[in-house]
Amino acid sequence: MTDSAAADQHPEPPPQPSTPAASTFQLHPRREPFEHGLLPIPKLIFNDGVQTLSGLKSTLLASNSNHRVSSENLAGVLQIPIEHSRLVIETLSSVLYDDSDPLVTASTSEEVDEIGVNVFDLLVFLCIQSYKRLLPKGHKDSAAVADVWPSTSAFDGFLSVLSPLQLVRSNSRRFMPSQADEEAHQLSYLQKHIGNIVSLLADIAEGEGDESMVLSMDKFEHLGLLIYFGERGSPRIPLSQNTPFFANSDPDMPAAPVPASQVLDWLLQNISSTLENIADRVSLKENGPSNSSDQDITMADVGTSSAKSSTSPRGPSLIEGISKSSYVKQASDLKGTSVKVVNCNESVIYILAPLRYATVYGCSDATIVLGAVGKAVRIEHCERVHLITAAKRICIANCRECVFFLGVNQKPLIVGDNHKLQVAPFNTFYSQLEEHMNQVNINPNINKWDESVALGVLDPHDSLSHSAGVSDVQAESATRLDPDHYTNFVIPNWSESEQAGSTKDNPFTLPDPYLASQQKNHKNLEEVKQILRETQLEESRKRELSGALHACFKDWLYASGNVRQLYCLHE
Repeated sequence: MTDSAAADQHPEPPPQPSTPAASTFQLHPRREPFEHGLLPIPKLIFNDGVQTLSGLKSTLLASNSNHRVSSENLAGVLQIPIEHSRLVIETLSSVLYDDSDPLVTASTSEEVDEIGVNVFDLLVFLCIQSYKRLLPKGHKDSAAVADVWPSTSAFDGFLSVLSPLQLVRSNSRRFMPSQADEEAHQLSYLQKHIGNIVSLLADIAEGEGDESMVLSMDKFEHLGLLIYFGERGSPRIPLSQNTPFFANSDPDMPAAPVPASQVLDWLLQNISSTLENIADRVSLKENGPSNSSDQDITMADVGTSSAKSSTSPRGPSLIEGISKSSYVKQASDLKGTSVKVVNCNESVIYILAPLRYATVYGCSDATIVLGAVGKAVRIEHCERVHLITAAKRICIANCRECVFFLGVNQKPLIVGDNHKLQVAPFNTFYSQLEEHMNQVNINPNINKWDESVALGVLDPHDSLSHSAGVSDVQAESATRLDPDHYTNFVIPNWSESEQAGSTKDNPFTLPDPYLASQQKNHKNLEEVKQILRETQLEESRKRELSGALHACFKDWLYASGNVRQLYCLHE
């Protein structure tokens, strides 16, 4: 690339290389802030470029000398409730690129308030709140979809006057775009807005009458929230070390600030290069040989009746299309620390591993166990799913008739069009669970499973249009599962096939009503066993009793959804 345009505007810039740093890596968007970092809070969405955010920057910097701001100060500046400002900071902490930031390890609201959020990370975070997700694709096999999703449902028209989402659901269920499509969509958004983001990070150069904007190396690093260089599995090096103007700079004596226009030109060139590369890969997949090196799976090309599992070079492990079976992934089976479970039905899925991020999308009539998720879980567009997870935080969006058994350190976030959701305390364990929780910093002494925060019914980040005025409608929250219906979920013994761990029981303390119900059920079971052992019956009566017990047990299995666990016996 050349920087002649930047030189014209800045006659005496410090000498810089005229071409990008020699590297085999390309620039890529970080998926995490786009998938887990968007909040449907209207006052976080600024559509006037940098005009409002520039004033916000000045106010935030003036509020604290160390460039960090507390949730209380943020609530005042943004004019939002303190609960929402804390939600902003907790959400941002879950998608930070730098795990050394003290906010990442904060486990209580008090710690979050004491530490505060870095102003420049916050500004970059706010810049992407106007992002709209890529429009989902319809499935090419409508018959296969009908087998998974009921063609009609009493709920399909429940909010039809409010949201055209219902129309989409009743016609063809929403399917996630391919990972390549998502990456291109995110890069195109950054291509449009990166100029505003750079200007917010830039400073006015000292000693120059024309108030030229320059970018220092430490401010440039905050772009690491959105972009990175490299491939999955390769060591992440500081973003600045991939540039021609900051590479090989001594951290103790950093390079001189660079004209912001020069940085912007370089970023735009790299974004364009990556977009061209993605287009070439997609073209090769569509027109070239079937053994293309690109591992992305296009959702519209996969039938729901066949199981698919893949790992793209940069994306998360993808588990797709599991139907009427059990499916197990342990730590040694996964590459990377993120997973997506997509379009699975009538199955039990176990992912017993330490993860950073997990997404569950478009599943129905399934039980899904996520071992330990240290950053964030998102579950979206699911029906009649039982999700069991120990996680730092969870976001539930557009789900119906689902039950969540949670061990979570932060308040569950519920957004969008939901119906008949229930929450309950965490209800299982496997031998390595506590070890995995320690690896991803989940605190078993904190469980906010029943403190959910419900935001708007409709998500402004969704690409589909919505009726006017409905964004103010409060989302339906979740109710607590009746303690009498609370049961332990038993993970089969094959989980011991890897290295044995020390976890012998549920690591989260049960609230008294659920503990009492559990003890009562155990006592009743022992009493029934004792009665059966002591009762003297004729053989014909024994057969009648056995048949009645089996029939009742079968009815309970189907009514409770626990019949899914029997799939494990057929593996």
